[in-house]
Amino acid sequence: MSHAATSFHGSMPAAYEDGLVPVLFEPYAAVVADRVAASGPRRVLEVSAGTGVLTRALAARLPGADVLATDLSPAMVELAARISARPGVRWQQADALALPAGDCTVDVVTSQFGLMFVPDPVAAHREARRVLVDGGRLVVAVWGHLAGNGLAAALDAALRARWPDATTTFVGRTPHGYGDPDRVAADATAAGFRDVQVETVALVSRAPSASGVVRAFLAGTPLGIEVLEREGSTEGAAADLVAEVARRFGDHPVEAPMTALLLTATR
Repeated sequence: MSHAATSFHGSMPAAYEDGLVPVLFEPYAAVVADRVAASGPRRVLEVSAGTGVLTRALAARLPGADVLATDLSPAMVELAARISARPGVRWQQADALALPAGDCTVDVVTSQFGLMFVPDPVAAHREARRVLVDGGRLVVAVWGHLAGNGLAAALDAALRARWPDATTTFVGRTPHGYGDPDRVAADATAAGFRDVQVETVALVSRAPSASGVVRAFLAGTPLGIEVLEREGSTEGAAADLVAEVARRFGDHPVEAPMTALLLTATR
């Protein structure tokens, strides 16, 4: 698969924000932001912030705090800086492996559904640990396995039925490819963190329609590029995806289970 099929660029961020944030990311942003805010941090660095759904929740819970929100994708940062502008929030393009902060300068490093895209999670944790003060906290959410995430599982199954050679698709391979709690805990421990805990958080995703969810996945994530690379068009696959989502979870509205792992640790 090409590099383009694993990155967010062009019109993807807008489709992601409009179609997927309310369905998948907003519910977890409240959970993660509450966990970050519990210790009353004054300096927060967010990694892989996307279009800013967690950033907005942090700003609401931590008035007066300094929040530096970063993402690798310039397109994500550009959109997020417009729609997620809040007092105390700064935006900067940055790699999770080279954070724009000095040693021991941040109270909390947090990330929601970004660590799965980092090629070396242990290195990312080490970089987070570098910028944290002694006693600083790491709060990270990653998606659980496909089995606990209904919409992603339906999309993966429908596409694998079309592609007999595929053992999984983008959704199973990348967003849901880091869903082992033992591995998540081991990676944080290997990076030097202590008091490592991994909690399973199960919520429900709700969408107005199956077709809307499918359009959002195809337009707002690299899944659409994967389909285009294989088939030259998303039209045929989209019909199969809508049918499978509707069969499992309803056509309009749609309700499906979703599961994430919440990692917390201390420097």
